[in-house]
Parts: sequence; structure tokens; C-alpha cells
Amino acid sequence: MSGSSKDHIIKSYDDELARLTGEIVRMGELSVSQLEAAIDVVERRDERAAQRVVGNDEAIDQLEQEISHDVVRLLALRAPMAGDLRNVFAALRIAADIERIGDYAANVAKRSIPLSMVAPVGPVGGLEHLAELAAAEVREVLQAYRDRDVERAYQVWKDDADLDEAYTGYFRQLLTYMMEDPRNITPCTHLLFMAKNIERIGDHATNIAENVWYQVRGEPLNKQRPNRDFTSSPELPKLGE
Repeated sequence: MSGSSKDHIIKSYDDELARLTGEIVRMGELSVSQLEAAIDVVERRDERAAQRVVGNDEAIDQLEQEISHDVVRLLALRAPMAGDLRNVFAALRIAADIERIGDYAANVAKRSIPLSMVAPVGPVGGLEHLAELAAAEVREVLQAYRDRDVERAYQVWKDDADLDEAYTGYFRQLLTYMMEDPRNITPCTHLLFMAKNIERIGDHATNIAENVWYQVRGEPLNKQRPNRDFTSSPELPKLGE
């Protein structure tokens, strides 16, 4: 193979990978927008807008399928090796994590519908803080993925402990409201599940961070991350996902 032909193949692969990365970053940005829209409909108690947010999740699912097809095509046409193969598989795994983030955002919007049918409760505002932390994590890790920035990815991986801690505090606050007045049980139960969905979004952001680390370094991120989610401790009932 001549040098020019080989250069052309390498450039073609790089172009394909850059396009794939761009698609994944756009998909990730869409998932964050979904989360922010879901929180907005919670605060506005807008059932129709909530249904639109739920319906928009199909767009993220469709993007994930298209990215999966692109990955298969890249594998078939380019036969990438070693580091290049890590790039391709990281793209596949990261797209799957983003699809789950979109699902959790849609779940928040779904829960907002029955929540809007009961009297408002004070702790609703705490959900926005959790969502802000989760959205910041996802945006940061998307930038880390786009730039192949392992230090930025590692920082997101560590910072998820802040979201865990905030979730634990919110969990305890909701339990207190439920114990103080039985009328709070129904709305606070919805809020508990919505908060858990947001906490899970943070977990998927850390999955992406781990994939960025492996993609660039070629080794797993074998460090101990502080987990400050204490909601499964013996003195608290564990909330199902």
C-alpha cells in the first residue's frame, strides 16, 4: 500500500471517529436538555409539557440506534486495532449511558404528572438542586470525552460524591416530611423516586468518565471513589430504582 493510500485511510478513519464523537456529544446535550425540561415541568406543574418531554425521549433512543449502526459500519469498513478499537467501543458504551440518562429524565417528567395532581409540598425545590448537579456532571464529562481529557473526566468521577451527598440529604428531608404529616406521603414518594432517577444520572456520568479514562489510558480507572449515598444504610429503608 502506498504512503498516500495509507494516509487517506487514516484520515478517513479519523474523520469518521470525529463525526461519531460529535454525534455522541450532541446526543448527550439533548439528554441534559431533557433533564432541565423535566425539572421545569415539575415546577410549573404542567401536565401537557411533561407529556412532550416524555415523547422527546424517542429522539434520544433513535440517535443511540443510529450511533450503534455507525459503530458497526466503522468496525466493518476500517477494522480498527488497539487504541482505535478502544475509541470505537468507548463510543458504543458512552452512547448507551447517554440513552439511559435520557430515560431517567423522561421518568422524572412522567412522575411530575401525578405529582401535579396533589397539593404542592415544600421539598419540591430541592429536586432542582440535584438536577443542577447532575446536569453539570454530564456536561463536564461530555467535554472530557470530546477533548479526550482524562483529568477532567477523573474530576467528574470524583465529584459524583457531591451528588450522592445531596441526594442523601434530600432523601432524609423527604422522610421527615412524610413522618410529620401523612398527607405528604404521596407527593414525597413521587419526589423520592424522581430524586433517585437524578442520582442515577450521576452514576451514568461516572460510567462515561471511566470510559474516557480507559479510552485514553488503555487501562481501567481502578481508584476508590468516595460514595456519599447513605440511603441504603441500616437505619434507612432502601429506595428501589
